Amino acid sequence: MTRPHAPEEVWITGVGLASSLGEGAAPHLAALEGGRPVLDETGFAPFPIHPLPALDLDRQIPKRSDQRQMEAWQRLGTYAAGLALDHAGARDRAGGMHLLVAAGGGERDTALDERIAAELAPLPAAEAAPLLNQRLASGLRPTLFLAQLSNLLAGNISIVHGIGGSSRTFLGEEQAGAEAARVALARLAEGSAEPGIALVGAAYSAPRWEMLLTYAGGGVLWRGPWAPLRERLARSGGMVTGSLGAFLVLETAAHARARGARGLARLAALATTAARRRGGDGAGAAARALAGPLLPRLRPGHAVFSGATGVARPTREEFGFLDWLAAEGPARGALHLTADLLGHGIEAAFPANLGLAALAIAAGQAPQALVTGFGMWRGEALALLDAPGAEGSA
Repeated sequence: MTRPHAPEEVWITGVGLASSLGEGAAPHLAALEGGRPVLDETGFAPFPIHPLPALDLDRQIPKRSDQRQMEAWQRLGTYAAGLALDHAGARDRAGGMHLLVAAGGGERDTALDERIAAELAPLPAAEAAPLLNQRLASGLRPTLFLAQLSNLLAGNISIVHGIGGSSRTFLGEEQAGAEAARVALARLAEGSAEPGIALVGAAYSAPRWEMLLTYAGGGVLWRGPWAPLRERLARSGGMVTGSLGAFLVLETAAHARARGARGLARLAALATTAARRRGGDGAGAAARALAGPLLPRLRPGHAVFSGATGVARPTREEFGFLDWLAAEGPARGALHLTADLLGHGIEAAFPANLGLAALAIAAGQAPQALVTGFGMWRGEALALLDAPGAEGSA
């Protein structure tokens, strides 16, 4: 008779963050204590965005890797992954490390799009269709065409940083980022991700006309001068996208101790559900069901890192959930509406909030943290973090 495997304790040992606020722990921890957002309100008017940070790419992406063949979101993600490895002191473990990435599609060549659209506009459909195929076949460079593949972010990270374990890419906007972290936690905790270390994260580049127009067509973007999330919600609601690279090094406690690494925070629990916003199939109520097992583990003064987007329906549902949680659970500490500081980073939003929560716990800003994520279209996620070795959270 075999005994069931006791779950391994899983720590966050490295956080790599690059956003409009800057890179690394210092600017992001400072922002949690009263920082102001960095914005571009003119370059993509009427849509304000949180722009890409100015990064010295050579520090994390050698030129021999040809930075030019990467798009902005791939460079941002690859850079943030390197920051996480450095923060964890785990570069010498990359060969056996597992990689889990959340990613959307590649960026479009908008100049080519405009030329093709202008050429096709006066033509009848019968002539336009074959000409479109011809222009796309001759106009797109192979590297640009291949960059539409979401798993190229994982490919670039593997090549640049020498990640040698398994690789998985998750698609599905906010839910993808939460699922990547959930699967990594589950595999590490059950002992199926030997040697016990993984790199998890995502990236999103906000200055992209094709994505802004896509989200604008769905009626989810904020227009006009930037306003804080609660002010946006009091009016029509709307999302302000943010440029964000967010990666985490997750390790079993045993693996971290064996190499002398410090745990920033314990990832005590992470749960997700695929409830849809517009389908009437339990959105909001699903998060309350997820929270049920976590309520007895919440301690007074816990901080909440909210992934609220600013889009009216999901943000109201998330605030309703937080009100319910405050009524059912112990007294809450700080509530961080991180989209006010970083913008909404789509796939990268949930990993970024996990990273912020871990940094806050390690810095003594919070004894425990709950991370929430309500996707603009579907998906709800909750994570509980506390100090490594904290009593009652295993």
